[in-house]
Amino acid sequence: MHKKEYQLRPGNPYPSGSRAKNKGVNFSIFSRYATHVELLLFETSDCDEPFQTIVLQEDVNRTFFSWHVYVTGLPAGTWYAWRMDGPNQVREAGLHFDKNKQLIDPWVRAVSHKRWSRKAACMPGDNRLTAMRCVVVDDRYDWEGDVPLRIRSEKAIVYELHVGGFTRHPSSKVANPGTFAGLIEKIPYLQALGITHVELLPVMAFDEQDVPRHTADLGLKNYWGYSTHSFFSPHPGYCVTPEQGTHVHEFRDLVKALHQAGMGVIMDVVFNHTAEAGADGPIINFRGIGDDIFYHHDHFDKSILHDYTGCGNTVNANHPLVANFIISCLEYWVREMHVDGFRFDLASALARGEGGEVLQDPPLLWGIELSEQLAKTKLIAEAWDAAGLYQVGSFPGYRWAEWNGRYRDVIRRFVRGDKGLVNELATRLCGSNDLYEHKGRLPINSINFVTCHDGFTLYDLFSYNEKHNSANGEYNQDGCNNNLSFNCGIEGDTDDSGILALRRQQVKNVFAMLLLSQGVPMLLAGDELLNSQHGNNNCYCQDNELSWIDWSMTEQNADMLRFVQLMIALRKRHPAIMRRRFLTGKPVNGRGIAEIQWHGTEIDKPLWDDHEAKVLAFTLAGIEADEPDLHVAMNMSDQQLRIELPVIAGRTWHLALDTSLHSPQDIVLPKHQKSVREAFYSVNNRAVVVFENGER
Repeated sequence: MHKKEYQLRPGNPYPSGSRAKNKGVNFSIFSRYATHVELLLFETSDCDEPFQTIVLQEDVNRTFFSWHVYVTGLPAGTWYAWRMDGPNQVREAGLHFDKNKQLIDPWVRAVSHKRWSRKAACMPGDNRLTAMRCVVVDDRYDWEGDVPLRIRSEKAIVYELHVGGFTRHPSSKVANPGTFAGLIEKIPYLQALGITHVELLPVMAFDEQDVPRHTADLGLKNYWGYSTHSFFSPHPGYCVTPEQGTHVHEFRDLVKALHQAGMGVIMDVVFNHTAEAGADGPIINFRGIGDDIFYHHDHFDKSILHDYTGCGNTVNANHPLVANFIISCLEYWVREMHVDGFRFDLASALARGEGGEVLQDPPLLWGIELSEQLAKTKLIAEAWDAAGLYQVGSFPGYRWAEWNGRYRDVIRRFVRGDKGLVNELATRLCGSNDLYEHKGRLPINSINFVTCHDGFTLYDLFSYNEKHNSANGEYNQDGCNNNLSFNCGIEGDTDDSGILALRRQQVKNVFAMLLLSQGVPMLLAGDELLNSQHGNNNCYCQDNELSWIDWSMTEQNADMLRFVQLMIALRKRHPAIMRRRFLTGKPVNGRGIAEIQWHGTEIDKPLWDDHEAKVLAFTLAGIEADEPDLHVAMNMSDQQLRIELPVIAGRTWHLALDTSLHSPQDIVLPKHQKSVREAFYSVNNRAVVVFENGER
């Protein structure tokens, strides 16, 4: 039964999207070249026909390039879509108008993909039975006084996780697996781990059907979510009741719960490309509204899309309208959703001008940096793109932190036993001053990581020399070939107890180095549980047990979980590891010892000029009155080495950590640590040891 026909008023061009106010709804959408615009209203997300079709009049409902209408009495919760007609001049102007295509609103706050068919959207003509639908959101919400957190970056410990995969495994035992609500149930686990921020893989609405044909034929889908189509909408697949339009409320519930637990929320955002892909991709929103503006096109043949992302299209991010769209979107997630930060996928693509050239001062990136609403928000760049632009250490701006790929690579190489790396290793452990200090940037500009969603898990890094991605349906041609991994002697699964022990030790070595480094550490969810993807280093399409977290591992690998928890606790009790400024080597005030001193096996004799060296040690002075000093020795050689301990007047060294020992001796709380009064300590091969001192 259709609803009544609602009365209309001209409406306003601002704000864009749909907004319920004054007992009605204002709709506004941008399209420069549209000649005919219709707004379709539906009772539910899966109705075949609209209960009212509103034809906008150019002389009444258009202001410059905005089309708008106010529907009197229309309630929140109403579903809608747009249709547009205009010139279909793909080659000449890059325009893809199709009067029969239902389009979703680029500014929609909640979207349904219940009946979505990507295949139908890729073909011309009517897709009314397979189109996505938008819904007018009821924006009322009780935040209970919540505001974005202001955790200082030097104190941050970031934990990258996938909302779906974190709780989708049956062992998670949550009420609503794979959802924002499911993640809320796991907050006590995150608290016990000790992290300060969760970094969520894409949670803006994305196209799960965006995978290559051979991958789709295997029944696989886009799992990671790097195929965004609706940048203002939480992903419906992570909601419990998306067909009721509850997306905004469910995401807010997650943010509020994490904030109440003292943890911030960082969103992984994908503004470099969209789900509309290449020339043969679907018409979803931008392509049917203003393809010529939103994407990079060939100068002579507009049907050709420039691809700096490896995904078929590249967002024309520095066009004024597109830049405004992106900045407004980010401000919305901070202002209305209380998000604490963003990690920008392939962020260097956002530094390209309208002709694809690399801009020295990209308007978008500076606009984000200088936005008052984003002033306290964490900004993290993946400072490269798929076309070869690599900007680690030179990403435009000053506030931007960067995923430090050079840190990742040197830690991987050193831990697997590569020689001659101690000089660069020392630089990376100290916050990569060679990349950042000369530009007036800080250690907190370096996001230190060894693993992330893209690549091997930490356990697989020491279990496989080669990728094993055949399950993806791309003949093992996808994923990175240069993994800098070390299988410890056997490829993959084994019953060899010696190799299994070495793999666990290597994982502990990485966690120790990562959490002893200046800068901001980032952990991959599941690494603390020895999660394995069986050698698949590109699980972007694996929404199954290959990627999901198996919560039985919290018991099976409780010793590793304990190690990581205590290693995080060790970092937190040492402000000297969490400096905001770079180390200088100058004496600590009133103590007569340097901030940091470098060593080899002998005190004050680092092996800088030894190209065979696989050992590095350092002493880090405490900077607060009651803070112990630290002495760290890292031996990645195949031999046990005797390392000399420094003498600091009035203090005695205590063994805090030795990755070669079995749990619980591998890491010990201060009250249980044993003093070491000898002048030397024997560090086993492929081990990291840490000493704390103090007056005990």
